[in-house]
Amino acid sequence: MTGLDDADKKILLNIAREAIINAVQNKELPVLDLNNYSKKLQEDGASFVTLHQKSDGKLRGCIGTLTAYQPLILDVQAHAVAAALEDYRFSPVSLSEVKDLEIEISRLTTPTPLNYSKPNDLPKLLKSKIDGVILRNGSHKATFLPQVWEQLPDAEKFLDHLCMKMGANPDLWRKKILDVAIYQVEEFHE
Repeated sequence: MTGLDDADKKILLNIAREAIINAVQNKELPVLDLNNYSKKLQEDGASFVTLHQKSDGKLRGCIGTLTAYQPLILDVQAHAVAAALEDYRFSPVSLSEVKDLEIEISRLTTPTPLNYSKPNDLPKLLKSKIDGVILRNGSHKATFLPQVWEQLPDAEKFLDHLCMKMGANPDLWRKKILDVAIYQVEEFHE
């Protein structure tokens, strides 16, 4: 994945902020003419939009996709709205809160399966602060972006918390081979 230039990053951050402002006011999102943007922004891309409160850095919303299925610029626009209004962990963002939000965008590489034969091998295969991790057990699935390593630098604790996010016991990864995939991100923020 070739990185975005600074102009494209700025455009995506502006699109995300504009989308959030419109959404919290129940206004229509602007229709984006893809021809007005760079080829990289027109290409299908997978993104996560994360919102933090500027005042204390606390998470305020985070939603995205692991699979590229629409142009990156539209993906960011849609996930900015979803992060502000649809993250089940938080109440919807209000208009008065928007000015206190810092927007972070993560553009994802295509996930690749991680094969291993013993549960205890898994932590050693993960690269802290580099790998985003997807765990799957049957129909249950969860992911942590690479940025989560900042709060959970120990690979075993990282996996414990990811299992809990998936709705499983924290030690599930120690007891069985799970479907695991990793990805990397290009992260930028306001």
